Amino acid sequence: MAMRVRKAVFPAAGLGTRFLPATKAQPKEMLPLVDKPIIQYGVEEALASGCDQIIIITGRGKQAIEDHFDVSYELEKMLEERKKTDLLKIVRAISDMIHVSYVRQKEALGLGHAVLMARELVGNEPFAVLLADDIIDSETPCLKQMIDVFHQTQCSVIAIQIIEGEAISAYGVLDAKPADGRFDGRLYEIRNMVEKPKLEDAPSDLAVIGRYILTPTVFETLAQTKAGVGGELQLTDGMRALLKKEKMYGYVFEGKRHDTGDKLGFLKATIEFALKRPDLGGPLREYLKGLKL
Repeated sequence: MAMRVRKAVFPAAGLGTRFLPATKAQPKEMLPLVDKPIIQYGVEEALASGCDQIIIITGRGKQAIEDHFDVSYELEKMLEERKKTDLLKIVRAISDMIHVSYVRQKEALGLGHAVLMARELVGNEPFAVLLADDIIDSETPCLKQMIDVFHQTQCSVIAIQIIEGEAISAYGVLDAKPADGRFDGRLYEIRNMVEKPKLEDAPSDLAVIGRYILTPTVFETLAQTKAGVGGELQLTDGMRALLKKEKMYGYVFEGKRHDTGDKLGFLKATIEFALKRPDLGGPLREYLKGLKL
């Protein structure tokens, strides 16, 4: 019987040091992109892709994430009394969106450790991992594209993007060969992966992006993988071990990725998403034109 992807894991226990002091008292995942927290974009993508169970890996100081996806009785009552029905609808849509479970990661011991924390809730089935920092604007949700690949291959699938030049050294990079002719040449069979290589050492220009579909075998490989520098367990090491047991594919997704974990990327994403809004796009466009840059 073909496996299907129903669960999506969001590692959200990181400290967000790149956005200090804004993240001193609030999770980086709750920073607003226009008027919606970063993590909500990913949750909506998972929902639109067919996942009906969300698992968020939290840590100390992340209570705001749980509060955001919970019912807020006082706020809803106030909006109802003041007849602010449009805002009430938006607020209720968040808490009604999807079933969310939480796992507490007591120490931030790497992405691999965060994924391993979800083992009990995921069980023996394939699952998605989404990094909230990577927001992908696409006609068909990026995760939905990947799930379509998974349904045909029944193998782990990693989202990849072509990155040229020195910037490649900031990513995990694939050693891969083109797979069969399906998916318009966007599919690659992975042979190996290298974490943040120098440009001259990079095996390709195929960079790993924050979307993964993994088989449950990855929990076994992560549990057997030794922690690296700083005592952190890296997801890349667990996936590299998984490669020795199963086929894995890289998929060049269709869409535009915004790295909101980077200050400049966050600002660019805010502007681009605001320009698409019918209520903000026109006035913002005129304002930008008037800056005479």
